[in-house]
Amino acid sequence: MGLPVFKSRRDRRQSARFTGTAFGLPGDGTLYLAKIGKVEVRWSRELPAVPSSVTVILDAAGRYFASFVIEVEDAGQVLPEAEAEIGIDLGLTHYAVLSDGTKIPNPRWLRRRAKRLARLQRALSRKQKGSKNQEKARIAVARQHTKVADARRDFLHQTSTSIIRENQTVAIEDLAVRGLARGRLAKSVNDASWGAFRTLLGGKAARYGRTVITVGRWFPSSQLCPCCGWRNGKTPLQMREWDCPTCGEHHDRDLAAALNILAEGIRLRRQAEEASPAGENMVAAGLADTRNDCGGRVRPGEAIPTLAPPTTYDAQAA
Repeated sequence: MGLPVFKSRRDRRQSARFTGTAFGLPGDGTLYLAKIGKVEVRWSRELPAVPSSVTVILDAAGRYFASFVIEVEDAGQVLPEAEAEIGIDLGLTHYAVLSDGTKIPNPRWLRRRAKRLARLQRALSRKQKGSKNQEKARIAVARQHTKVADARRDFLHQTSTSIIRENQTVAIEDLAVRGLARGRLAKSVNDASWGAFRTLLGGKAARYGRTVITVGRWFPSSQLCPCCGWRNGKTPLQMREWDCPTCGEHHDRDLAAALNILAEGIRLRRQAEEASPAGENMVAAGLADTRNDCGGRVRPGEAIPTLAPPTTYDAQAA
């Protein structure tokens, strides 16, 4: 097969795939790789079936991982139906404020290690280019970044799983994360990783039989009174509380936004279900209120299949 080919000159993450008889599981807790021999492995879980291939990955921090490809039957992960519905307002002061009053603090994983990273990066910049000491300093910086990424990923998984398990319907705002990541709060926005959080919510909702409703980014969630609907207008970010002059209610800015997002999400869901007799199947096909079939499948001989109950609603399509 020849010598190994590196995938990128800049990407430190390298991998090699072993298929067929090129790997094996001797049964003594090790992994056999062709041309290498037995390798000691720290198993994160037991393999439910015989793997068809294994990919050995080397990340930038010098850690090795073995990723197995296994084919198993879908046992069905649908959870019992819950009565609760929740709206989520994402932010930086609190990572998420739920419509039931729960406030999830923002861990700020990158900020926690900012001083340590700065010290290690200064040491890296002083090393001679191409030397072994430079490589050691680079690995030290990479290990700190992997600790930040691992902690953030664990936090996102735990938070998204708890929200999906406890609520049947989740309404969340469609934020322009890519645009916010280019502003003066770019470092904090990237550290929060709102896009990954939304992706995890959608994937787990589809797996466990829940519903995620996406409210459009132009919906003024933080400007409306959740009690009477009076619009307060644009307010500075420093104003975290305000009083409604119409009904006299005192509102927390983030909690009011979460309540408005939940109300708008429920309205969009009902509008999509009432848009056509097909209801849910039409929403899942992305044709909730498009009377001219814009964006649908119009090629001859192709029909729109009957789809499973929807897991995500698009505010613009609804």
